[in-house]
Amino acid sequence: MPVMDISSYAEDFNANPYPYYAKLRESGPVHRIRDAGTESVWLVVGHQEARQALAHPALSKNWQISGLFDRTEVAAVNSNMLESDPPRHTRLRGLVAREFTARRVAALRPRVHEVTEGLLDAMAADGARRADLVGALAFPLPMTVICELLGVPDLDRASFRAWSNEVVAPTGAEPEAQALTAMGGYLTELIADKRRAPGEDLLSALIRTQDEDGDRLTPDELVGMAFLLLVAGHETTVNLIANGVRALLAHPGQLAALRADPGLLDGAVEEMLRYDGPVESATFRFAREDVELGGTVIPAGQPVMISLAAADRDPARFAAPDTFDIRRAPQGHLAFGHGIHFCIGAPLARMEGRIAVGALLERFPDLAADPDAGPPEWIPGTLIRGVKRLPVTW
Repeated sequence: MPVMDISSYAEDFNANPYPYYAKLRESGPVHRIRDAGTESVWLVVGHQEARQALAHPALSKNWQISGLFDRTEVAAVNSNMLESDPPRHTRLRGLVAREFTARRVAALRPRVHEVTEGLLDAMAADGARRADLVGALAFPLPMTVICELLGVPDLDRASFRAWSNEVVAPTGAEPEAQALTAMGGYLTELIADKRRAPGEDLLSALIRTQDEDGDRLTPDELVGMAFLLLVAGHETTVNLIANGVRALLAHPGQLAALRADPGLLDGAVEEMLRYDGPVESATFRFAREDVELGGTVIPAGQPVMISLAAADRDPARFAAPDTFDIRRAPQGHLAFGHGIHFCIGAPLARMEGRIAVGALLERFPDLAADPDAGPPEWIPGTLIRGVKRLPVTW
């Protein structure tokens, strides 16, 4: 199969990858591509095939077995469940799931409301009647919530945000490695502080938790878990909120419908996730053996990228997939993944998205995109989908 080089389309691709995915999907659900960061990777763009791949036992999340990377690159932050297969993944997820329960998430609802209202108060009090919605709401809300949940309210957010941005959208191999090293060192010190002064928070619980057999997280696994929960716990929700508001502002009819009937909010958030979700592609998987997907055989050892964005615009699964329709029944979207790696924080992200969007529209009934903002600056790469800033007025 020929390799499609998308690196020359990087700028256009970052701005709007959906036409490219549609063109690929027209000729099949699985393709070999090359982008700026990879030699060659198998890309899955069909919904059915993506769902199959996300749960395929022969597609490993443990990149260390692929033979494509230097094993000396392994760091404490890589000791997390997202980069693990069963039985290790089962063990790690089991140890954290008991602390990341629906009841704990539900108990956060009043605090999420409180933080949201405080951020909107600050926006309204500024007097300029304009703001960058990413900096004013979409970033500080989930960051505050995940930090308080973990018990690290004094996190150096400016540094952590810079490291996180580099990890999810690397500007180069060396800056990415430096960010991972810095983040690992920072989290190691943070966990040491938490050991000395534990509380009733999630990180303290992870430090002391053990299963019936006495199993507990190792020091590296604690760093890896803190890394995963902090990064995934805010990056996805930042872009759920920002992408969702951006979609509403670009579709005034849908925005008016939601304002007229707030009861549409839950469905609107699901459509935001499907239409332009925060995770464009799942993190790499690697074929343990030859794997057949959609009539294409992926050879053993090859890297596989599953495009959640492409899958959720597949006309074979969703009618008029390029139409943003908050009344749609978008059940079956893959914005949070599928299978054993389905996002453990999905209920929290959904709750934060619903509260943030609902409160924003109620507080600022004339919210609009800032006409003087200039062209958007897109997050580069194929992992996270979103904009770095979202200037709005009211």
